[in-house]
Amino acid sequence: MPFKKLHSDIQEKLEFLKIMTPTPFQSKSIPVIKSGANVFCTAPKNSGKTTTLILTTLQKLKCEAVGNAPRAVVLVENKERALELYDAFLEYTKHNSLRVYVGYEQLHIDVQKSEIFMGIDILISTPKTMNKLFLLNGVSISQLKIFSIDDAEFLIQKLTYTALISITQSIKKCQFVIYSEKMHPKLKRFESYFMEHSKIISI
Repeated sequence: MPFKKLHSDIQEKLEFLKIMTPTPFQSKSIPVIKSGANVFCTAPKNSGKTTTLILTTLQKLKCEAVGNAPRAVVLVENKERALELYDAFLEYTKHNSLRVYVGYEQLHIDVQKSEIFMGIDILISTPKTMNKLFLLNGVSISQLKIFSIDDAEFLIQKLTYTALISITQSIKKCQFVIYSEKMHPKLKRFESYFMEHSKIISI
């Protein structure tokens, strides 16, 4: 059972939230993501994709703050989704030292740069904002371990697709995990750019 092999802090939190049994998607995906492979995860709504994203991110970072540069990035479609996911992460990081930061277009880029500079572990952002931070040297990717994309269907749009390609070209060594309801042909194309040797988990 995947939950048994997660960090003790995560197991405690799951127990507190009364989440005892993984969904079929979680049973299938968590061990593969934990292995360090690049993974395309496709499953219908309410399969536990977002919770899987949070759990595997915390697992990768061993539930503790290290250094100042982000070690995990999560891309989302817009400000609303970014703030929702931020709140969801806080449920799990309340009692450990991990620092979660959220960035989006409506927040001035200089404010984001200075706040990120203070030190963060997990950065939740939109592709456009993340790309801007990259171009302005507002975020270091030297320590990046895992890069996830939640509800990745939005990447089918040309501008976000291009922004993501631009971002990932600068990342040398990192695990990528893409979550979506279906495998769109345009998402599959990422294999040629940054999803080398990827595995597909589908429910």
